[in-house]
Amino acid sequence: MLHQRPYRDTSMIVDFFTVSHGRISVVARGVRKAKSRLAPLLQPFQPLLLSWVARGELGTLTAVESDGVPFMLNRRVLISGFYINELLVRLLHRYDPHTELFNSYLEVLQRLAALQYLQLQVPVDEQVALRGFEKQLLHELGYALILDHDVVSGAALSDDALYLYYLDQGPMLFNEEQMGGVSARNSQSQGRDVVRLHGKSLLDLAQGFFRDSRSLRESKRLMRAALGIHLGSKPLYSRSLLSGLQPSAGGNNSSEMIYR
Repeated sequence: MLHQRPYRDTSMIVDFFTVSHGRISVVARGVRKAKSRLAPLLQPFQPLLLSWVARGELGTLTAVESDGVPFMLNRRVLISGFYINELLVRLLHRYDPHTELFNSYLEVLQRLAALQYLQLQVPVDEQVALRGFEKQLLHELGYALILDHDVVSGAALSDDALYLYYLDQGPMLFNEEQMGGVSARNSQSQGRDVVRLHGKSLLDLAQGFFRDSRSLRESKRLMRAALGIHLGSKPLYSRSLLSGLQPSAGGNNSSEMIYR
């Protein structure tokens, strides 16, 4: 289950990600009643077997049963789980199967579930898992990033060289003469369509293995910009939840208090 929202007095509209039908939206009737047998199963990160009747884009859920042990994400990593769910709800069309993306979704949940510790600083393994899923998501949407060569010269990327990544074209070797044009373009597009980063960051993102913190940091900036084009101006709710985990100015609150 990716998302649920109230519908009428006792029902919910629920979004699921399925291996054979992609994202679907169905009405789960009566699940908000106190004695509903389905409600305990309609939880995020719980593998399910579903039956539903499709009527246009909004179907009706007819049966649900567990299909395995749920992915147990601790509170800190839970936000990342909500984040990838929100990406799927926002970016996938209904009834458009993505088998490889479904497998990537299971993989990233497995990797997040393996991080069984709670801390305010995002662990490296969590960032690596998210970058890999984001990259696969863009690929499945038809917006795969070019991560191995300069789109102007065709030359292979160099670790230490600086590149300007134009999100509608790809990476181009950076030179000082480009600065004026980039500044003008950024001012018109609010700085979202060009990202400056090193070749190492692009190559590491391609391999899914990051050799230093700079590569991780620059790759995150690139992925946020690339996804932002398709997400539009509406902010991600999961990012606002994540900001609630940051330490307060006084530094006296526990992570649990900050989260709530």
